[in-house]
Amino acid sequence: MKSSKTILSVCLIACLTLIVQTAAAEIRPGAVSVSPSVGGYVFDPDQCLENNVVYGLGFGYHFNEHWATELGFNYIRTESDRDGCNEDVYLYHMDMLYHFMPYERVVPFIAAGVGGIIFDREKGHSDHDPAVNYGAGLKIFLTENVALRGDVRHVISFSETQNNLLYTIGFTFLFGGEKARVVDAPKTVEKKVVIKASEPRVEEKLAAVAIEPNVIILAFEDIHFDFDKSTLTPAAQTILKRNIQLLKNNPNAKVRIAGYTSASGTEAYNQALSERRADAVKKYLINEGLITQSRLSKIGYGETNPARYEAAPKELYSEAAKANMRVLFEIIVE
Repeated sequence: MKSSKTILSVCLIACLTLIVQTAAAEIRPGAVSVSPSVGGYVFDPDQCLENNVVYGLGFGYHFNEHWATELGFNYIRTESDRDGCNEDVYLYHMDMLYHFMPYERVVPFIAAGVGGIIFDREKGHSDHDPAVNYGAGLKIFLTENVALRGDVRHVISFSETQNNLLYTIGFTFLFGGEKARVVDAPKTVEKKVVIKASEPRVEEKLAAVAIEPNVIILAFEDIHFDFDKSTLTPAAQTILKRNIQLLKNNPNAKVRIAGYTSASGTEAYNQALSERRADAVKKYLINEGLITQSRLSKIGYGETNPARYEAAPKELYSEAAKANMRVLFEIIVE
């Protein structure tokens, strides 16, 4: 039994070095498996045979995520307690396996099967008896295709109804098969109603859509700046004052202020200018007493999310560049 302990220790050390490579289980339909193993075999006391190391090899096929079949072979070199003669013991069995939680990293399973057991004595004749087995096991996946495996089986031979115990540890290697399809969870589509603040009869439209649980977005007009400026123009102040009444009529609204720049200049400079423009609108609203600071937030986008694409950024006064010199802000009523 010393050799058995040595082999099991080596196997456990190898497992510990691989266990850090965690992976999800992949019990795949159509996959073929090869499972070498080593362990111990306990004979019925009536058989008068020494318990010893058992070596095993299994070849399996997975019908689906849960069910698999496996052809297994085991070999034990033992010694008779009666006369001290050596005996070679061979087991062969065809098993059915059922896997629980096939998509988890740790996959328990149960197994049962039929086969036979052969006793090949050094002196004397050989015996060949039918046998059945049942038991359970565990697979711990180290990678997508490699799992640490442990089995415990009760083996019953029918010559004189002898009860044996088989326990092993080893690896299972998977080849081929169909990988499980990942189905994305259905996305929740948020229903939004966008109303431009410049439209006529805005208040009536808002009251009509507010009856249903919609996300209502009141989109205000763009406030344009001259090139490289963050101060509000008189025209921009007029636009703010004309639309600010919509803010006051919706005290639960939150306002998002987004500052934009043209694509000319460096990214860092445009980002800073974008934020200064957003600040200009925010300070104006607060200083004029049009809205409280708690209802305002700002985001500086720089060159991202432009209103129009600028084919030639060096043309500072192109129509596209002028369209991107703005602060865009929205009211979101939830």
